[in-house]
Amino acid sequence: MRLPAARGPVTATLFERLAGPPDDRPLPLDVTGAAPADPDVQLALFACYELHYRGFEDVDDRWEWQPSLLAARAALERRFEAALARAVPRPPLVEPQGVRRALNELVAADDGPSLSEYLARRADRGQFREFVIHRSIYQLKEADPHTWAIPRLAGGPKAALVEIQADEYGGGRRERMHSELFRATMRGLGLDDSYGAYLDRVPGITLAISNAMSLFGLHRRRRGALAGHLAALEMTSSLPNRRYAAGLRRLGGDAGAARFYDEHVQADAVHEQIAAHDLCGGLAAAEPSLAGDILFGAACALELERRWAAYVLARWERGRSSLLETAPPADARQESTGQVVGLR
Repeated sequence: MRLPAARGPVTATLFERLAGPPDDRPLPLDVTGAAPADPDVQLALFACYELHYRGFEDVDDRWEWQPSLLAARAALERRFEAALARAVPRPPLVEPQGVRRALNELVAADDGPSLSEYLARRADRGQFREFVIHRSIYQLKEADPHTWAIPRLAGGPKAALVEIQADEYGGGRRERMHSELFRATMRGLGLDDSYGAYLDRVPGITLAISNAMSLFGLHRRRRGALAGHLAALEMTSSLPNRRYAAGLRRLGGDAGAARFYDEHVQADAVHEQIAAHDLCGGLAAAEPSLAGDILFGAACALELERRWAAYVLARWERGRSSLLETAPPADARQESTGQVVGLR
């Protein structure tokens, strides 16, 4: 993957510096007055985080831990964290033994629009392809953000996370890795399955979903939020994936293309119990001060997903694409900023 096109002054400044050798000069990213969910800001943050994953072919790997870049990233993170804090009401505090029940209540109270029902019954093939393109930003590195928590946990919670992640990575078999199964889905739909191929096409809200995982994963102080985030994903996965599989088959997808969704119907029905009880419940029991963070991370996952689904469905209902043009048009920044629904 190479650096994408800049989407505004923040990414223009950042990408210009990343194209050269690392240096100690301050990297002033002027985010004053920019909405934290502005796609320019989200893309800048995504690029900073990506240096901890696969990186960019045209960026020197030494930038990953360059102090000047870390300082700039911290400024972006502060705006994003503040935006999440304002947009996602912090769930009421509960005792450690009440965390699992509180997670179930959060999931049950989620009233977001059902994108999975639309895809199962109404979406055309082009819309399903768009859905897969959005998801590719995370699914091609599925599980990686949450794996950051493994060395930060101990005992039962650590074992629970390892059990979940082992399944995500196919039990050590490449062809069973969930990211590889997703690549097969992309190929089945005639899409480019290379890592980051569609980074230029997705709006700010899609990037925000991925950035929240990386934000929680790369900071030890956010380990509770990361555990809660994973639990929310697992607890809201089985039924939607059943619908995705049905929608793909309705549109002519074969067994190979649908296998990614079929796999999640089965695996996540087990994972949700491990994540809610053994990971989050165990972590809250071991470190009671993290109970609130666990629930906040889950709430962030649900809220960002709700806002993303609302954005996509609103575009489709108006007969428009939910993706950006290859080169983001002049109005993409304004529209996408507004659609990342008040993360300001």
